[in-house]
Amino acid sequence: MTPPKPQPIRPLDHDLFRRMPKIALHDHLLGTIGCATFQSLARARGAAITDAEIADLYDPAKKLGAMRVLRVLETQVLREPADFHRITYEYLAGHAAQGVRHAEIFWNPTPSVADAAAYARLLSGITAAMADAQADHGITALVIPSVDREAPPETALAMVEWMIARPDKRAIGIGIDYNENKGPPEFFTAAYALAGRHGLKRTAHAGEFGCPAAHIRTALRDLAVDRLDHGYTALDEPDLCREIADRGVVITVVPTNTYYRRTLPPERWAEDHPIRRMPAAGLAIHPNTDDPPIHHIDPTGCWAMMHDAFGFDAADIRQFMLNGIEGAFVDAGTKAAWQKGFTAEFDALLQEKTP
Repeated sequence: MTPPKPQPIRPLDHDLFRRMPKIALHDHLLGTIGCATFQSLARARGAAITDAEIADLYDPAKKLGAMRVLRVLETQVLREPADFHRITYEYLAGHAAQGVRHAEIFWNPTPSVADAAAYARLLSGITAAMADAQADHGITALVIPSVDREAPPETALAMVEWMIARPDKRAIGIGIDYNENKGPPEFFTAAYALAGRHGLKRTAHAGEFGCPAAHIRTALRDLAVDRLDHGYTALDEPDLCREIADRGVVITVVPTNTYYRRTLPPERWAEDHPIRRMPAAGLAIHPNTDDPPIHHIDPTGCWAMMHDAFGFDAADIRQFMLNGIEGAFVDAGTKAAWQKGFTAEFDALLQEKTP
């Protein structure tokens, strides 16, 4: 018998979204750094950037120089394992405080390092922070070294070669991000094929900036991704939506996605956003914060937006929670345990919140 559909969550009751068990599958390590931490690290390194320029990155009205600021962060600021330990630990501790039990974090190593030894050196700061956060806060984590699609394709291949030469159980797979218009997925098939041959998991940003659904198809078929990031323009092609659903590929979505906030009319933003229509098209979605301090969002607010802005009810929220577990790059036993435990916790919270 199909269980009855739970009643909608009461408006503005964000305590449930804070306390519910969650996982995070789509956050960029550099985008998780708070303004004060960024400024502190930049001053310590003598980077060619001012506190005011850094502050502009976090100002919604001043995003025109964002890429320059992030490139300075990659090339001049984050130079030592201790730097990466600090930013990783701060991110995980903050997310754990809001009910996140597991996180899989994107990191673009190629702007910061030139060989496998340097890659492994900086990675050690990230993985040490993950171990410390697990011990201190109970949150587990994995890192997904990611292709900088604005760089030449050979740098992507080099990154995968570093991962193979210096394997780490927490560096679970590869991703691809930055400006999709500058680096369509077909540029990186060789890197993804090499990753697949060595058992690395694969995900990719596709269909993020209004880019054609063909990018998503390429990621699905030619990059052979296990998970998709964004994927909004799949809605343009119902056959592609069916293929994604049939393959059981989970799509990580971002309610605060900047492209749609810029291009949709403010009065129609929530009604016209593709996230609202994706589940009805058969797509298994999972909401994420992406670059939390830059987007001015946290896990509680992210999940609340799925209800407040897009109108999803308690049954939908539960399903999105379970979609995240299904899409996580963990073993089947861990998934089964999370599915059972998370569902029990969520349903108990829902009962507590339902009059």
